[in-house]
Amino acid sequence: MSQTFFIVGGIAICLLGFVVTAFLYRWVKKQPSGNEKVESIGALIKKGANTFLIKEYSVLAKFAGVVSTVIFVLLPSPIWQGDFLTNLGERLLMVLAYIFGTAFSCLAGKLGITIATIANVKTAEAAKNGISRSFLCGFRGGAVMGLAVVGSSLLGISLLFLATGNATLLLGFSFGASSLALFAKAGGGIFTKTADISADIVGKVELGIPEDDPRNPAVIADNVGDNVGDVAGMGADLFDSHVASMAAALVMATALGGANNVMMVFCYAALGLLSSIIGIGMARMGKKDNPGRALNASTYITTALFCALSAIATFAFDFEWRIWGASILGLIVGVIIGVATDYFTNDERKPVRNVAKASESGPAFTILSGISYGFWSALPAMVGIGLSALGAYLLCDPIGAGYGMFGISMAAVGMLSIVGMIISNDAYGPIVDNARGLAEMGGLGEDVLEITDKLDSAGNTVKAITKGFSIGAAGLTVIALLGAFVSEVNTAAGQVVIQSFDIMNPLVFFGMLVGAAIPAVFSAIQILGVDRNAQRMVAEIHRQFEEIPGLKEGKENVMPEYDKCITIGTNGALKELISAGLFAIISTIAVGFIGGVQAIGGYLAGNIISGLLLALFMSNSGGLWDNSKKYIESGNHGGKGSNAHKSAVVGDTVGDPFKDTAGPSINTQITVVSLVATLMGTLFLAFSIF
Repeated sequence: MSQTFFIVGGIAICLLGFVVTAFLYRWVKKQPSGNEKVESIGALIKKGANTFLIKEYSVLAKFAGVVSTVIFVLLPSPIWQGDFLTNLGERLLMVLAYIFGTAFSCLAGKLGITIATIANVKTAEAAKNGISRSFLCGFRGGAVMGLAVVGSSLLGISLLFLATGNATLLLGFSFGASSLALFAKAGGGIFTKTADISADIVGKVELGIPEDDPRNPAVIADNVGDNVGDVAGMGADLFDSHVASMAAALVMATALGGANNVMMVFCYAALGLLSSIIGIGMARMGKKDNPGRALNASTYITTALFCALSAIATFAFDFEWRIWGASILGLIVGVIIGVATDYFTNDERKPVRNVAKASESGPAFTILSGISYGFWSALPAMVGIGLSALGAYLLCDPIGAGYGMFGISMAAVGMLSIVGMIISNDAYGPIVDNARGLAEMGGLGEDVLEITDKLDSAGNTVKAITKGFSIGAAGLTVIALLGAFVSEVNTAAGQVVIQSFDIMNPLVFFGMLVGAAIPAVFSAIQILGVDRNAQRMVAEIHRQFEEIPGLKEGKENVMPEYDKCITIGTNGALKELISAGLFAIISTIAVGFIGGVQAIGGYLAGNIISGLLLALFMSNSGGLWDNSKKYIESGNHGGKGSNAHKSAVVGDTVGDPFKDTAGPSINTQITVVSLVATLMGTLFLAFSIF
């Protein structure tokens, strides 16, 4: 068998995925929806989400244009060195690979918004006929996003490698995907949490009105935010992780030589997509079943399928069993991280219930207990990532020099093999959250609200699990990218310049200290952006309640000016999103030109460790506070309107930018800086102050 056979086979499975995606899309779209009020509110959400996306992409297109110019001038070597025409073809290919990556990332976000804004209406309407059909609408809507993202990422990598055979170009493709994902996650996260915090503070805390009360001017912006942050942003994020893991593995596979290594990467990635297609097709929920159990069951089925199919392929094509073992180790650790995250964020577990109990004593105790459990929750995932990297290295190192790091990269590929199912579960969350809001605003009745509340509660838990999974996957991916960085530098130098990084070397230690600080400052920039933007939106909500007669009282035919809050959210997010991303990229370049490749090695190590810790802490503590609030709202510790509820709402508003803005953006940030370092490694080798 040749490399081409496996690449073409992967493309064929991508096409199968697109056929299934089209079927699921048509199925969701055909579901009945006859309530005019729900349809009109759904149209407002769709319009707001698409408006934000168009404005965001127009800003990011300018950024991509600037980066394309920089790539052309500096890579693979500065344009002023040597004969201009010698590297012209390679320069153009790198620029095209970068643009290709940005385009595919944008497409992933657009596809997600399109299906999510249809599925939310269908899910709300289907709840009138029971929970099982409503669940299926939400899940299949998310599955459209999941299969489209994985299919397009695998297709992009396959076509680029098939056309050029140049693994370094894949890093350019990955950088395009990562840079767009970084800004999309930051921008979407700032928008969604601006609206969510503003709606909660004025609605629940000040006025004591329900979560999705149509009188609240920020309620439509909140629903728009679910789509631009949790659907488009997270889709771009996991698209980036999937591409980066494959790119890192292929860079090392080609450096090691041997066609089998390249074939394994494409084979396992394609089988992961096939497993997700089958798992999605088997997802069902009975009338009395638990939606969370149904989501977890489909994930476990997909995991088992991948283990079995990859083992059969390893035997049939005589692949190296040690590398298969590393891939399966990565996948199993991903599932374990998900289980650990579930323990700390599920309202059926002690941590959430303990925080809800603490809320009776006031918001300070809500915050203190939530922060404590958030830090506790980081330990299992950090240990899991460390053990999977160590295990994969030790398992593959006996094969030969360089295979230890290749084993780590294949553990990342294995962990992300079922990413189609993971994205499906993740996108399900905001779809059913929107459906719950539509049910309340459309007056569909208490029975429908009870069903959508159950779906939404499962969605919150699953979103927390998928965030933990994506952070863990990013951890393994960037360790693999560190190996790709070493490989690229040594190849460029024509000798072994970097064997390892000695932390007693002052340059390495300098880089570690700076790298460790970057995720904290990166998070601070985003959270301050949410803070400033939310203050503007709260002022607008107050203005409308004061100036629009009858709005606060809920008089008939009196409607708030929803578009004003959507505009504030959009403009503020676009104003704030660039600074965080540029800070991370420019800091990386500065460290590289100051301390060279040794400092960059330390920088990446510090950035990875600090970034993973902060990302896990913020994502899990935010999910815990959110579900503590929902646990109280379901009638515990005094229920809605009680002192415990008001304290829990404060905790949730603190947790919102933790779990949906800064936390999940950090894993994209560590991927971006790793790719910047790898792409510019030869420049840092040639030009540095020390």
